[in-house]
Amino acid sequence: MEQTLVLLKPDCMERRLAGRVITRIEDKGLIIVALKLMRVTPDLARRHYAEHVGKDFYPGLETFITSGPLVAMVVEGPEAIAVIRKMAGATNGRNAAPGTIRGDFSSSRQMNLVHASDSPESAEGEIGIFFAPEEILPHTPTIFPWLRAADE
Repeated sequence: MEQTLVLLKPDCMERRLAGRVITRIEDKGLIIVALKLMRVTPDLARRHYAEHVGKDFYPGLETFITSGPLVAMVVEGPEAIAVIRKMAGATNGRNAAPGTIRGDFSSSRQMNLVHASDSPESAEGEIGIFFAPEEILPHTPTIFPWLRAADE
């Protein structure tokens, strides 16, 4: 079982797509173990995007991510990081395959609706930026045996 951070960015919220994205995650059989509506501050943006802070595009990225509320989630499941990234699609919505979140709802490089951690190390660090340990509530839904075999 892996955990990953998923952010439904301000463009996702403004376009009223949050419910549709959450439904896709739940339909896939992944478990949401933490969820909150929040507004990213400039300080939080700098922590989350630390590797980009000095780059030319960073000011626009910070302006975008702090422009409105977003939903932050911790999603859990087998290979959750890879599964969510495949569901999200290519970063640039114009290049994302149909059937992915970005392929179906985005035609932009920056207004690409979702953030998904790209590795176990990133997921652990990003989850720690957005959630305190006590905000994560792991559980096993009663439907779990119907979603995958016991040895998966």
